[in-house]
Amino acid sequence: MPITISVLKEAPNENRVALSPTVVSKLVKSDYQVLVEKDAGSRAFYQDAAYTDAGAKVVDQATAIKGATIIAAVNQPSSEVVDQMSEGQSLIGLLAPLTDTDFVKKLAAKKINALSFELLPRTVSRAQTMDVLSSQSSVAGYKAALMAADHFSRYFPMMITAAGTAKPAKVLVLGTGVAGLQAIGTANRLGAMVSGYDIRPASRGEVESLGATFLTTSVSGSGEGGYARALTPEETAQQQEELAGFIAQNDVIITTAQVPGRRPPVLVTQKSVDEAKPGTLFIDLAASDLGGNVAGSKPAETVTTANGAQIVGAGDMASQLPASASDMFAKNVQAVITDITEDGKLVFDIDDDVVGELLATYQGEIISNRLRSAMELPERKPAAQAQDDTQTPDEAKDDAKGVD
Repeated sequence: MPITISVLKEAPNENRVALSPTVVSKLVKSDYQVLVEKDAGSRAFYQDAAYTDAGAKVVDQATAIKGATIIAAVNQPSSEVVDQMSEGQSLIGLLAPLTDTDFVKKLAAKKINALSFELLPRTVSRAQTMDVLSSQSSVAGYKAALMAADHFSRYFPMMITAAGTAKPAKVLVLGTGVAGLQAIGTANRLGAMVSGYDIRPASRGEVESLGATFLTTSVSGSGEGGYARALTPEETAQQQEELAGFIAQNDVIITTAQVPGRRPPVLVTQKSVDEAKPGTLFIDLAASDLGGNVAGSKPAETVTTANGAQIVGAGDMASQLPASASDMFAKNVQAVITDITEDGKLVFDIDDDVVGELLATYQGEIISNRLRSAMELPERKPAAQAQDDTQTPDEAKDDAKGVD
C-alpha cells in the first residue's frame, strides 16, 4: 500500500491549505496517494478540480481521516478530527505544542505520531527546506508592508504634483528576521524612507543591502545560530527606552518579533503609543492571544487610540495571502515527508538531529527535548548514549575492546 497523505479543510478563520495542487502533482508522481477533503483549498483559490487534475482524490472528511497514513494540516486540527484518528497514524502541521500541552498529551495517549513545525531545529542546514516558520514569515512581512501602505493616511513615496510635493512616509521595521527583511524590502520598493531595527548588530549588512538605514540600541541580543536571545528585564527596559526615540520619529512602525510558544516581547510601550502623533500606524505581526509587540494590540482588530494613532493586530498575514503561503507551506510539508520516507514507508528516526526534534510524539512518547523541557520532563537521550549511561565501567571497557 502506498503512503496516503490526507489534507483537511482548515478552520473558518484560516485561508491556507496544507498542500497545493502543484505539490500534490509532485507527490503523486513520486508514488504517494493524496486524499483531499472537499473544498479544502477553496479559500486559497485552489478548486477541487485542480486537485483532481493533479492526481488526488477529493473525498469527505471522514474518508480522508480514515484513509490517511499521514494528515497534513496548517494549524492544530479540532478535537473531533483527533477523535477520529487511529493509533499509528501521523500528523504534521503547526500544532502549537509549546502552548497547548493538553493537545500533545491527547496525541500521545492515542499513539498518534505528530510532527510539529514549531519544534524544527532551524539552525540545522538540512532543515531549511522544511522551515515553515521562515516561509510563512516571508509572506507575512511582505503582506504587512502592503497593509501598512493601504492603511496609512498619506502617500508612501515622495510624490511631486502640480499641487506641490508630498514627503515620503518614514517606516520603521522592528526586528530584521525573515519577516522584517521582507517588510523592509517591500516598503522600500513602495518608495518609503525605511529604517530597520534589531538588537543583533550583525543584522546591519542585511538591512543596508535592502536600501534601508540600520538602527540598534546599546543592548546587544545576539544569540546562538544568529537568532536573537531573550533579554533580561533590565535590558528590556533599557531597550524600550532607547527605542521610544526611534518610534517617535516615524510614521509607520511594523513589529515582527515573535518567539514560538512564548509571549512575544513588548517593543512599543504604552508610553510610546500614548505619545505617538496623530496618524501614526502600528502594524503588529506578533499580535496573538499570547500578546503582541505593541501595547494595546489585539489580534485581528484595529485599535484607534485617543491621540489618533492606529494599532493593527496583524498576526494572520500569511493567511491573507493564501495561495502563495499555501504553496510554500506545501513545499515544506513535502520536504519533511520525503525525508522520512524509506522504501515506501514512513520511518521516524527519533535519534536524528532534525526528525528527533520535529517529532512531538511517537508511539505514545513525548520525543522532542525542547517540548519535554517545556513540559518539565527529563531530557530524552539517544539510544546509544542511554545504553552507555547504564553500563558499568568494566562493560564499557569491554565494548571498546570489542569483547563479547
